Amino acid sequence: MLAYYLQLALRSFRRNKVLTALMVVTIGIGIGAAMTTLTLYKVLSGDPIPGRSAQLFYPRLEPRTLGRDTSLDAEPMEQMTRFDAEELLRQKRGRRQALMSAGSVTILPEGAAAQPFRAPSRYTSADFFAMFAAPLRAGHAWNADDDIARARVAVIGAKLAGRLFGDADPIGREIRMPQGTLRVIGVMDEWNLNPRFYDLSNRRFGGGEQVFLPFSASRDMRLPTQGSMNCWGNSNGDPEGARSLNAPCTWLQYWVELESPDQAADYLKYLADYSDQQRAAGRFERPTNVRLDDVMGWLDYNRVVPNDVRMQMWLAFGFLLVCLLNTVGLLLAKFLRRSGEIGVRRALGAARGDIFRQCLTEAGAIGLAGGLLGLGFAALGLWLIRQQPDDYARLAQMDTSTLLLTLALALAASLLAGLLPAWRAMQVPPALQLKSQ
Repeated sequence: MLAYYLQLALRSFRRNKVLTALMVVTIGIGIGAAMTTLTLYKVLSGDPIPGRSAQLFYPRLEPRTLGRDTSLDAEPMEQMTRFDAEELLRQKRGRRQALMSAGSVTILPEGAAAQPFRAPSRYTSADFFAMFAAPLRAGHAWNADDDIARARVAVIGAKLAGRLFGDADPIGREIRMPQGTLRVIGVMDEWNLNPRFYDLSNRRFGGGEQVFLPFSASRDMRLPTQGSMNCWGNSNGDPEGARSLNAPCTWLQYWVELESPDQAADYLKYLADYSDQQRAAGRFERPTNVRLDDVMGWLDYNRVVPNDVRMQMWLAFGFLLVCLLNTVGLLLAKFLRRSGEIGVRRALGAARGDIFRQCLTEAGAIGLAGGLLGLGFAALGLWLIRQQPDDYARLAQMDTSTLLLTLALALAASLLAGLLPAWRAMQVPPALQLKSQ
């Protein structure tokens, strides 16, 4: 019967080409707008590290003095001081833990004609690679002993390895910088986390570091850092002084891996106890204020999905609803114009259910055609988004699941729009239609 209903639908399309085209375009525009914004929202709000996001936590403390401001912030600082980060790392209360900061190093390639260039870097500790499942193509990462020894070693990205060493094995080679040299011990495969949740003080989407080295070595070499810094005391105006061990400045990110909710609860209590100890020692002055967010909680707190993206998505789905209402009106007009034909079919023995299914089949066929057109509009919309200067714009890509969702949404929307017209069509009384004929 489905093939027969489709045959009838095609005949109807040929008789009403303009009206059919108008409905297809209406659904296509609505679907295209909705899927463009939904795809972008899906990319920005997705889990950046599936399977591990519930075990990775971002601790926060409140190390600031009271100062002259008697009002207290509801939320603690978003980053850590160097003293607190190194002390938490030393105490090792989690399964794994890593402190880190972004940086940028100047590389001096071999050869007199080669020009120096800068490469994005990350100064971190040994557990970073295991915690964040960073894929190594060759070699290995450094260990905790290398952190303690301030070893001048590095794991570099595959792109940088190719630029510096070509097809040669980079393991054991050296990277020259104005501050000294680093020995390459590992090469990282392509690795792009979006959003880059582990450091939201820098670029949140896209990009990626090409040089990873021990944080302790970076301080020994006095390498420049990148990212936000918040100071509330006297650092003598010296940028390096603000990064010293006891400087009253927060500028480091700190992550800990915990395996269960019970461990997370114990670690939160540990943070509160640590804060109390530091207050007793005279470092902290404000009341204990600690937080422990997992990956998705941390992203939500930082509102990684821009508000305008959320608003655009809801506006697009509102526009789709308007398109569907217009389609309902067009289908009503289309079906009721065929009252005579429907009355004859009813008189020849067609049941109301047959008429209802035929009309829904016709609406579904229009929806599939609109969905295919909507895919084209969505592809155009995503291309336009990728031309924008926002750092997340280039991530606006449609995958297979989104493509199938587009077709499914178009079919479901058209069937929903066709319910009322199909119900009205099957109520046509055959006797009156035959009499009028």
